[in-house]
Amino acid sequence: MPKKSEAIKVVFRVRPLNSKEKQVGRGIATVAHEDKGVIEISSPDGGLDSTKTFTFDAVFSQKSSQRHIYDVCAAPVVQSVLEGFNGTVFCYGQTGAGKTHTMEGLNEPSELKGIIPNTFEHIFDHIALNGSKDKYLVRASYFEIYNEEIKDLLLSKPQTGGLELKESADSGVYVKDLTSTVVKSVDEIDTILQKGKKNRSVGATLMNACSSRSHSVFTIIIECCSTDESQNEHIRVGKLNLVDLAGSERQSKTGATGDRLKEATKINLSLSALGNVISALVDGKSQHVPYRDSKLTRILQDSLGGNTKTVMCANAGPADYNYDESLSTLRYANRAKNIKNKPVINEDPKDAMLREYQEEIARLKERLSQMPSISSSDDAIWQQRERVHPQRVMCQEEREKLRVKLEEEQEARLDTENQRLELRRQLDEMEAKLMTGGEIANHAAKQEAALRKANQELIAKQETELALTRKMNEQEEEKLHLEEQFSSLAEEVASKTKKLKKVFARYQQAKAEIKDLEHESLADKNELLETIRDLTKQLKLKEFVISSFIPPQYALAYDSIDNGGRAVYDESRETWSISRMKVNGFNAARDRRVGTSGLRRPEIEYARRRKMVDPNLRWHSEDVVELDIAMPTRSTPDFEDPNTASKIAAILAMDLNDPMEELPRKKTSNRASRFLSLNGGGRKHKSRNRRGDGANRRDEDRSRKLCRPTTAN
Repeated sequence: MPKKSEAIKVVFRVRPLNSKEKQVGRGIATVAHEDKGVIEISSPDGGLDSTKTFTFDAVFSQKSSQRHIYDVCAAPVVQSVLEGFNGTVFCYGQTGAGKTHTMEGLNEPSELKGIIPNTFEHIFDHIALNGSKDKYLVRASYFEIYNEEIKDLLLSKPQTGGLELKESADSGVYVKDLTSTVVKSVDEIDTILQKGKKNRSVGATLMNACSSRSHSVFTIIIECCSTDESQNEHIRVGKLNLVDLAGSERQSKTGATGDRLKEATKINLSLSALGNVISALVDGKSQHVPYRDSKLTRILQDSLGGNTKTVMCANAGPADYNYDESLSTLRYANRAKNIKNKPVINEDPKDAMLREYQEEIARLKERLSQMPSISSSDDAIWQQRERVHPQRVMCQEEREKLRVKLEEEQEARLDTENQRLELRRQLDEMEAKLMTGGEIANHAAKQEAALRKANQELIAKQETELALTRKMNEQEEEKLHLEEQFSSLAEEVASKTKKLKKVFARYQQAKAEIKDLEHESLADKNELLETIRDLTKQLKLKEFVISSFIPPQYALAYDSIDNGGRAVYDESRETWSISRMKVNGFNAARDRRVGTSGLRRPEIEYARRRKMVDPNLRWHSEDVVELDIAMPTRSTPDFEDPNTASKIAAILAMDLNDPMEELPRKKTSNRASRFLSLNGGGRKHKSRNRRGDGANRRDEDRSRKLCRPTTAN
C-alpha cells in the first residue's frame, strides 16, 4: 500500500513593533489578517500594485498569544509524535523577527512560554492521563550548528571539535556521540533546556542585542510499549525536532565585522542551502536534492520530503524598514507550502531503547530468582552448627576444619547477599527510568488535558471552515464564468472588458513580481560580493602574516598534501587537519630522563650531583632537564623624548610638502635616522643623498632648528 503524502503546514507570524522602531517612528508595512489566513505587505515606495498578498494555513498578528500559536502550530505535531510519528517544528525568518521568542519564550509569566516549554507539559500530561497502562521512555538531547560545526550543548566542558553526522537505514541521519538524557518530568526536561541555553552561541548586532549565532535543535524521543488483546507487546517510537534557526542577515544593516561577519556568512550559506533544497523539492523536475550542501539540510532531510510531519513557522517584523527582508521571507514560506511528506508510524523498530531496557529488566529479574534465599542459607548453617555441638568427642583438628568451613560458607552467603542487593539496585534504576501511563494523574492535569482537547477540536473546525470557504469561493467564481449569459452585445463587451482588465492587472502584477525578484537577486548578489570582499581582505592579511614571519620551507607544510604539504581534509568533519611535524637533529625534542627510584618525586642523576654543590632548591627532587632561559643580546639603545613623535612628524611634513623633493619615500627614513643621530639616539653616519651638498646642508639646518630645546611657557 503506498504511503499517503501530505503537504507540510506553513504558518506566518508578524511580531509587534519593538521599542526602537517605535522610537524612530517606523511605519507598518506587513499586516496579518487572521480570519482570512492572509498576509498583506505594502511597499513603502507606494506606486501601482504596491500591495501583495500571501495565503498560508494560518497567520498570527501582534495580538496572538503564545498558547494560541502553540495550539495551532505544534500541538497536532506533538500528538502525532505520541502516536509514533516523526515530527518537526522549525522557525524561519530575518534576524530579530522573534523566532527564539516563538520557540522558547519566557519562563515567567506562564502566558509567555513558547512552543518548547508547552511541548514539555503536553507530553507528560498525556503520559499521566493515559489509562491504558502503557510504558513510556522519554529521552532528550540538545545541540547547535555553529559555523558548520555540531556542538553538544549538554556538555559542561568546552569542545575542541564538532560532532560527526552519520546515517543508517533504521534511524536515518543522526549525530554520533550526542548526549541523550532520560527524563521523567517537566522539571527534569526543563533543566536540560536551561543548561543548553547557557551554552548556546549568542551575540549582539545592530538589529538584535541578543542574536542567535547558531541553529539549535532540541530533540525529544518518545518510546511507548503497549499490549494488544493477544498480550503481544508493540513498541512505537516518535521523534520530535524543535528547531530554532538563526536569522538571515544583511551585513549593511547588522554592522557585523570580524567573528560576527564570519558567523553571518555561515548562517546565510546554510539558509541558502535550505532554500535550494525547498526549491528542488517544489520544482519536481530536479532529480537531485542537495541535502548534503550543509549540515542543517542533512539534519532536516527527513523533515523536508521524508517521513515526518512538519510545521514551518515563518516570522517577520511589521516595520517598513524591513520590507525587503519580510517579502523575501514571505516568498520563502510560500514555496515551502508545496513540499510533500509521507509520514508513517515507527512501529517495532530494531534500535528501540525501550526494548533494550525491558530485556535488561527481565535478565536482572531472572538472575534474582535463581539466587538462593537468605533464610534457607541461614537454616542450613544453623543445622550444621547444631550437629557439631553434641559431638564433644571430636578432635581439635576436625573441629577447626569444620569451623573454617562454616566461616567460608558465611562469607559466601554475605557475597551472595551483596550481589543480590546490587542486582536489586540496578533493577530499581532501570525500572525508575520507565513511566507507566496514568500513575501521576491529578485534577489539574485532567483539566488541562480536557482544555487542550477542546482547543484542538475548535482549531480543527476553524481550519476546516477556512479551507471550505476558500474552496467555495473558487467554485462560485468558476460557476459564474460557465453560466454567464448576456442580453445584449454591449453587455457582453463590458463583461469581457472587465475580465480583460483583471487578466491584464494580473499580468502587470506578475511583471512587477519578476522585477522585484530580479531586484532582490541583485541585492543578494551585491551582499554576497561585499562579504566575499571582506573575507578576501582577511585572507590576504593572514597570507601576508604567513609570508612575512614564516619561512617558505615551513609555510609549504601548511599547504594541502597534494601540493607537498601536511594539511589533510576530513570530509566527515569538513575540516582541515595538520599532522605534527617530525623534527630531527638539533631541534628535536629531548627524551625525558628517568628518575631515581625510592624518592618522593623523580630525580635525575645530574640533579643529584648538582645539589651537592649548589644550594638552589631547583635541584632537590625535581625531574628537570633545562630551566635556563637564553636572553637575547640588547641591540637597541633607549631614547626617551616626549617631543619625538611631533618632531619626526614635522620632518615628514616638510619632505612631503617640499616641491623640490624628487626622492622616493625611503629617503625619509634617512632623514629620520639622521635626526635620531643628532639627538644621540643612533650611530652617526654620512648622508647618501643623491642631491647636492647644499640640499644636504639645508636639511641638516632644518633638523637642528627642530632639535633646539623649547622654553616652557
